Amino acid sequence: MRKIRVLLADDHPGLLEVVQSLLKTEVDVIECVGNGEALFEASMRIDPDVIVTDISMPKLSGIEAADRLRKSGCSSRVVFLTTHSDSDFVAAALNTGAFGYVMKASIMTDLLFAIQEAVAGRVFVSPMEVGAPAA
Repeated sequence: MRKIRVLLADDHPGLLEVVQSLLKTEVDVIECVGNGEALFEASMRIDPDVIVTDISMPKLSGIEAADRLRKSGCSSRVVFLTTHSDSDFVAAALNTGAFGYVMKASIMTDLLFAIQEAVAGRVFVSPMEVGAPAA
């Protein structure tokens, strides 16, 4: 069985390394990028199964990039990995057609599950305190 092909997007190289290390035995991380514009370009070029993206990034936010991808007909499933726990961010992210919203604090328990759920066509949102301020 083929591994899930994942594109990672975050403007913190250290976090990209952590996520790549966490996922490497379960998925195939095919590319890592550091901003929303690079996320859009790489997604259109490599057509990953799943895109794991931060919200707050330079050039385009993860939400703007995901919305642009959806409007461009990209079939990749998007999972947001973020510190933003405000319900407005969750709603904005899911309104792009995303399949996941994972809190960075829950990365160890939730990220792989969210990726697998996205591939299965199911939406997963990390449990969080509604309305809590972003870290």
